[in-house]
Amino acid sequence: MSDTAAPVWHVGAGSTDTGQRKANEDAFLAQAPVYIVSDGMGGHYAGAAASAAVVDAFASLVDVHDVVPEQVTDAVHRARFGVAEVSARAGGESGATLTGAVAVTHDGQPWWFVINVGDSRVYSLDGGVMSQITVDHSRVQELVDAGRITVEQSLVHPERNIITRAIGDEIPGCDAWLVPARPGMRLIVASDGLMKPLSDPQIASIASLAGTPEDTARRLVDAAVESGAQDNVTVVVADTLHATTAADADARPWQRWPAGQEFEDDTTQASRRKVSP
Repeated sequence: MSDTAAPVWHVGAGSTDTGQRKANEDAFLAQAPVYIVSDGMGGHYAGAAASAAVVDAFASLVDVHDVVPEQVTDAVHRARFGVAEVSARAGGESGATLTGAVAVTHDGQPWWFVINVGDSRVYSLDGGVMSQITVDHSRVQELVDAGRITVEQSLVHPERNIITRAIGDEIPGCDAWLVPARPGMRLIVASDGLMKPLSDPQIASIASLAGTPEDTARRLVDAAVESGAQDNVTVVVADTLHATTAADADARPWQRWPAGQEFEDDTTQASRRKVSP
């Protein structure tokens, strides 16, 4: 770090477990300024290789200061290229989810740049209230949005494991939001292995009461495993230490990316759901 570099305003850590699976196809990166999780698909080799390729695409941002959103979207493009190479080597289709947050600078201010492809999730825990930032790319989310099933019904729906977007498909880009970096805010990034055995209130309670990001990630993973997690479980937790985004951020808490698209313009009831522990 140079003498002129801005002080680090965030800290994070991650944890993972195979659950009841034979192998772990999840991967994560929790090194400043990158806090992401990827859940691989396509069988043991292809799935693990796909999620590893997603994480590798973001490795060049580690320890980089003043990352801008465009560098993050470039990493998403590299992730797609990497997963395509995995599919070619495996002789079949493979893919992975991608979700997480990267600490960025935008208009001279610190922000969390939250990205998502698939059904892994990012939650914010701010002022004792947990909110889901990302919107699942899944068949059941589409049914919820259409009013055909409830959120509660989606948890046991026979198509709950079907996702509609992934790194590895032909749909370019990703969903992205600029989230204010407010002191005390905690981000929880998780593969769907966490949300299957644990409810949102349970996640909020554990994340509120635990201490460091490392302790919080471990406790969430352990709780999911103890509750009978049948899938791989991966959690990354990132805390905002002392950054403060622009004063008007409270009025517009989440902004869709590219800039100018408000979060509320393209959201769902699920993403607006707030949970108090």
